Amino acid sequence: MEQANLGLKENWRQFTLLVIINAFVGGMVGLERAILPQIAEAEFHIAAKTAVLSFIIVFGIAKALTNYVTGALANRLGRKTLLMLGWLIGMPVPFILMCAPNWNWIVAANLLLGINQGLAWSSTVVMKIDLVGDSERGLAMGLNEFAGYLAVAVAAFLTGWIAANFGLRPYPFYLGVALALAGFFGSWLLVRDTRRHVAKDAAANNVPLRKNIFWDTTVLDRNLSAVTQAGLINNLNDAMAWGLFPLVLAQQGFGVEDIGMIVAVYPAVWGIGQLFAGRMSDYFCKKSMLFWGMLLQGVALVLLVFASTFVHYIALSIVLGWGTAMVYPTFWLQ
Repeated sequence: MEQANLGLKENWRQFTLLVIINAFVGGMVGLERAILPQIAEAEFHIAAKTAVLSFIIVFGIAKALTNYVTGALANRLGRKTLLMLGWLIGMPVPFILMCAPNWNWIVAANLLLGINQGLAWSSTVVMKIDLVGDSERGLAMGLNEFAGYLAVAVAAFLTGWIAANFGLRPYPFYLGVALALAGFFGSWLLVRDTRRHVAKDAAANNVPLRKNIFWDTTVLDRNLSAVTQAGLINNLNDAMAWGLFPLVLAQQGFGVEDIGMIVAVYPAVWGIGQLFAGRMSDYFCKKSMLFWGMLLQGVALVLLVFASTFVHYIALSIVLGWGTAMVYPTFWLQ
């Protein structure tokens, strides 16, 4: 059996492949980021607020529940198995979005998308950490989130541009078909499972296992429960940016293409910032990064109330993106 060596240099081929795969995963979320509220109003005549609540709540619940079980299932079924399962579940999403006859189909697509993200994104994160071991976890997280959220930004911009020039449906979602096919076949044919790397890392790790992960991370362990609460707030902030940004911008009179550009800046800065913040978390105090990152998020969201021009929204999206980039590594690395 081939020797399993830990480290980025030793596993750079598989690591790079997983970075690319996670970019495809992120792109699937970016499909909706700029145009779904407009589709709700223009094609289904649904109030935008109702639309935002329905598809984001369904997506969030599905992703949260899937994330909860993915860790345990990864040890039983294998990371690659869950990655491929995530892609199979996500495969119908772009087809449903482009052909849905009513809003209930859009909500169903977001249910599948939430499961896809919970399985596929989490699997790629865990597999990268498996490959590099403890010493380079921050760098691994940074590169993973860089690829994923930069892809969210690129997909959001492209779908906004395509919608502005060719209509809201079906053309923007052809991008999703390409992403789903590339992600599935790349995972199936090229990705290798990391079971041997997990075994080697576990043999050298003296940290005792926790007996009850749920209670430790929510109530019993003060540090972990605080991180969990911060993660909840971070995701609420992201959901608000995802759902409300397009609505606020549309009310301000911005067109679909401009909305796509503004909406893309936030995850782009988040993703690019992970290249620096992830590595910083290997050297600097994670608590300080969490504090300053959450503070920047709060300042940006408060100032959004007073924004009125394209430049204002771009600047605040940059601040919000960097704040999120600072806090994100701490959630995985505690």
